[in-house]
Amino acid sequence: MKIILVFSVITIVTIITFSYLMFKFMSESAVQRQLDIQKRAIESVSNYIGGKYDSVQAMVRDIYRDSELASNTSYFLEHPYQDYVRYRLDRFYTENSSLTDTVLYFRNQVEDNPDIRSLMLYSADQQHLYAFGNDKQFKIISTNAARSYIPDVMYQQDSSNVAAANIWVRKAVSLPDTPMYSVRVPVNNNQSLRNIGQLVVYFDTDKIWDSMAFYKQDLKGSILVISANGDVLFDSSGTYYGRKYPYNEQLNSIYDSGVLGGGTIVTKLTQSQGGFTVLSAVPKQELANTYVGLRNTILTVSIICIFFAIMIPSLFISNFAKRMYGIIRFTRKVRGGDLAARIADSREDELGQISRSFNDMLDELNQYIERVYKAEIKQQQTELVALQARINPHFLYNTLEVIRMRAVSQGARDVGEMIYSLSVLFKSLVQQKKIYTLKDELEACRLYLELFRIRYKDRFNYKIVADPALFGNAAMKLSLQPIIENYIVHGIRTDRDDNRLTVRVQEEGEILTAVVQDNGKGIDQGRLAEIREALESKEEPGEMFGLRSVHSRLRFLYGPAYGIEIESRPEEGTTIVVRYPNREGTDAEDV
Repeated sequence: MKIILVFSVITIVTIITFSYLMFKFMSESAVQRQLDIQKRAIESVSNYIGGKYDSVQAMVRDIYRDSELASNTSYFLEHPYQDYVRYRLDRFYTENSSLTDTVLYFRNQVEDNPDIRSLMLYSADQQHLYAFGNDKQFKIISTNAARSYIPDVMYQQDSSNVAAANIWVRKAVSLPDTPMYSVRVPVNNNQSLRNIGQLVVYFDTDKIWDSMAFYKQDLKGSILVISANGDVLFDSSGTYYGRKYPYNEQLNSIYDSGVLGGGTIVTKLTQSQGGFTVLSAVPKQELANTYVGLRNTILTVSIICIFFAIMIPSLFISNFAKRMYGIIRFTRKVRGGDLAARIADSREDELGQISRSFNDMLDELNQYIERVYKAEIKQQQTELVALQARINPHFLYNTLEVIRMRAVSQGARDVGEMIYSLSVLFKSLVQQKKIYTLKDELEACRLYLELFRIRYKDRFNYKIVADPALFGNAAMKLSLQPIIENYIVHGIRTDRDDNRLTVRVQEEGEILTAVVQDNGKGIDQGRLAEIREALESKEEPGEMFGLRSVHSRLRFLYGPAYGIEIESRPEEGTTIVVRYPNREGTDAEDV
């Protein structure tokens, strides 16, 4: 029950924490996704209005680039319309050329751009307003300052910005009271650069909806277009159109996005050339509604997860505890001496494996008890065999000694010396010593080499060099003798009389090295590579039992820093380095 309680608390806290973090992350993602939609929408609106602003600027630039059109337009704005008509006719007949007509030029601009509600040219000198409507009508309206506000309006609007459509201008050209915005550009004389009038274009505000049609379904809040002086040119909600925006001062203090009064999250994009700002205003509550369904879903899933995370482990742990209690009762029976008891659990899980292990252990225990009784019966036979094993070597030593004395008495001293060396060598190999030292190993090597020195007489010589202070160091039995035997079997040249083998032992810090060097046949590089690979192999190659045995035993006893290394050149000889730990023999065990 404690496990269930702790697990339940951990599970509930984990699920609640994870659900909260997931809700926070996904809600922030939903809000950010909505803000991205709002941002793309205002970018689309800004690009649309900016494009209209650029198209009006392009009209004036095209006039300036065409010298005839620029001259015609200057004359058109600086003289009465009747004089302009006569001026065109005179030039047509005198120069026999078709001058570009200013009226036709602007009429074509209106026809080419369906978003234009009205295009107006204002003459500052004549105080006339020339209006081109999208109904292909051309009007000339007198705007004398004594009878009209239009000259004052044109004078006040001295900057080239996107602004609200002036009510007096709209009335003068008989435009309906529908949402519109204006773009005004000054027109200068291309010769004197004097301002001679204004180009004012009224665009249909409803066309702005088309620029954000792709985002209309997902938009929250409202999209507003605000002029430089705070007039609302467009409002998707219809709340502020035609009025001053109430939060314009706060809006100016916001760089890119922020929060305005009333908890409204705004994202703005300002077009510096056109002097207008496109604004997305979304109330926080409306943004919160975007993830209400997400919150309910996460809450429902969390409750279901908590329910199953508690119920399923509870059932599992209860069953687990019941089976565990059965194992405890079984161990109590065994402790009471009932070795015939067994656990009846055939499942393949951990408890089933434990149960089978207990049953197997009891079976092996019963078999072990039976073997112990049988072992006591055979104990006497084992002691007898051990006694015979100790007697037999002594019998062999005595027999070899009799043969040696017989050879000496018959004058065969070399045979006697060989038998003596063989007898002592065999005794050193068979004798069980608690501490085996470097001196013992070198003596065994000397006896073995002495046999072959006598056999080959003057054709073979050897030398063993070692500091007597090192004789007491620990050494592994049969670590040098197999290496020397390899030389005798494979390396010695019986056809030469300068065969030589040297064994040199020296200290190198914490390592004791024994270098066995000969001038025998040597080993070719291919075979040498095979020998080195076989030394590191995990399997035991039969034809390299001696070297592999020495190397693997040194590695096993002392670690990877110890073992043997082989260097050889054909026809020059072989050098084998054996590394031991540099320590006293009292610390070593007989191996």
